[in-house]
Amino acid sequence: MIVRQFISWVRTAPAGERAEATRCLARAWLVSDLSEDDRAAAEGALLMLLDDASPLVRQAMAEVFAHSMDAPSAIVAALAVDQPSVAIPILEHSPLLLDSDLVDMVATGNSETQCAIARRFDLPPSVCAAIAEVGCASSALELIENRAAQLAPFSLARIADRHGHLAAIRESLLTMDELPAAVRLGLAQKLSDTLTQLVTARAWLQPDRARRIAGEAMERSTVNIAAQTRGADMTALVSHLRSIGQLNAGLILRALLSGNIELFEQSLVELSGLPASRVAAIVHDRGGASLNALIAKAGLPESTYRAFRAALEASSEIGFIGTVAGATRLRRRMVERVLTQCETSETVSEPLLILLRRFAMESAREEARLFCDELAAEDFVGTLSAHAAAEQIRNYTYEPDAIVYPDQQEYAPAEVYAAVEEYDEAERHVPAEDYAAVGNYDYVREYAPADEYVRTDGYSMADRYADVADDYRYRDYPYDDRRIAA
Repeated sequence: MIVRQFISWVRTAPAGERAEATRCLARAWLVSDLSEDDRAAAEGALLMLLDDASPLVRQAMAEVFAHSMDAPSAIVAALAVDQPSVAIPILEHSPLLLDSDLVDMVATGNSETQCAIARRFDLPPSVCAAIAEVGCASSALELIENRAAQLAPFSLARIADRHGHLAAIRESLLTMDELPAAVRLGLAQKLSDTLTQLVTARAWLQPDRARRIAGEAMERSTVNIAAQTRGADMTALVSHLRSIGQLNAGLILRALLSGNIELFEQSLVELSGLPASRVAAIVHDRGGASLNALIAKAGLPESTYRAFRAALEASSEIGFIGTVAGATRLRRRMVERVLTQCETSETVSEPLLILLRRFAMESAREEARLFCDELAAEDFVGTLSAHAAAEQIRNYTYEPDAIVYPDQQEYAPAEVYAAVEEYDEAERHVPAEDYAAVGNYDYVREYAPADEYVRTDGYSMADRYADVADDYRYRDYPYDDRRIAA
């Protein structure tokens, strides 16, 4: 009966009142103890309201049903494909939507609906892959920032490939702790391409020079990323380098001269196809024939044999870098050693010598830069320590009253003692407050009992006070002894 009255009323009611009444009806359908007939009638009314002309009515219904597992599935499915203002609560929160439905909505929806789906909690890998493949940049950013989403490595790589040129996407991806090294390298390449286009478009650098500088920077970035990579991630990184054509002799030689032996060995494993244990044994054995055969099987030029052998011999004498920061920089002593041996060899080609001279210049500049940074750091620490010491001295305050000497004694103030003109010595004085006030006295002088003064041979003020005390006796006054304090 009530539902019938509601249906009759809702046809002519204003949109705001219809929306509020629909909200109450949807909430009653969820939480109220309705009979089967009333529940069926209420569900029919709600289905009828899906065709309401005002989106406020459907939006109110979507907000009530968005988080509920008991909501009518037909109504939820209809609200999910409604206009964005109505569908967003359902797409973002409803647990009744299937993964296949979400994938279809990602493919057919606009940016608002894609962003709403990307914000869902515990988003499955299939939906994440759909957003990474066809989603807009804003939805990809929402997906990256959704830490509960189950993002697969290939989805991260696809996002980096499609939207890596955007600064916001790069920054969000680089904040992820588990970001694969290959994706990091791809983001570095995107940044390098963006900067190259910028400087060439503004005519700050010639295109050839800009590309050369960008290539050298990418080599340094590759070695830097590889120094922080281990295990399976290193294997994936080397495979990625080979797929994009960057696993060449120059990069492998840079890795060896930087002390990154793991990248050097994994590169030879990738290029030669030999087991990692076999390659490691040959590298650490440093045998001439076996090493040359390994390099030849890896497809590296014959002119590089001498350079690789000299680098391995220098590394055995100098030692490999034991820190991540050290494995990212060219070692000057190793570079100079290899350059000296290659300059006297007839089999070394001129391009390799040019490469080694560039490595030598780069390592020298890097060493000088580090030396200057250390000096600046030491000066800064010294200046900071001096300022701290000066501030401590400035804040120190001398307080003589706080010093207590061992022989210091506490003396009573002079006001405590009775005023006498002449006396030899007074050991202790009793304040006048110890005496009771006598009403008939005109005034009472402040004096101490005469018996507490030491008498002297001469007449003194102490004797005068004693005479005065003898004249005033308690018996001369009719007061009770208890009223007078002795």
